[in-house]
Amino acid sequence: MLVAMVLSVTSLWAETRLLMAEEPGCIWCARWHAEIGPIYPKTDEGTAAPLQRIDLNDPLPADITLARRVNFTPTFILLVDGTEKNRMEGYPGEDFFWGLLGQMLDQEGISFARKGNSAHEM
Repeated sequence: MLVAMVLSVTSLWAETRLLMAEEPGCIWCARWHAEIGPIYPKTDEGTAAPLQRIDLNDPLPADITLARRVNFTPTFILLVDGTEKNRMEGYPGEDFFWGLLGQMLDQEGISFARKGNSAHEM
C-alpha cells in the first residue's frame, strides 16, 4: 500500500508537456496554429500537457529524451518528466486532433476534465 501511495504522489509531481516539433514552411503546422494554437492553452488538455515548441532543425534540448528521431512536421510528442511516452505524427485536423490527444493522455494515465473547459466546448 505504501508503494501505491508513493507512486500516486510521484505521478502528481510528474511534469507533463506536449512537445510540438515543427519547421519553417510547414503548412500543416500553420494550420494547427490557426485552428488549435489560440485555444490550446485554455483547454483542460492544454493545462494537463502545456505546449512546448521546437524547430525540427535545432538541436534537441538536453532535458528531452525521445524514443526515436522526429521525421515529420508537425509531430506532437507527449513528454513525462522529459521522456517521450507517446506521439502523434502529422496534424489530422481539429476534430481528430482532440480525440487522438485525449487517447494519448488516457493511455499514460494523465487526467484531464472532459467537460467544462474541454476543447469541444470552445
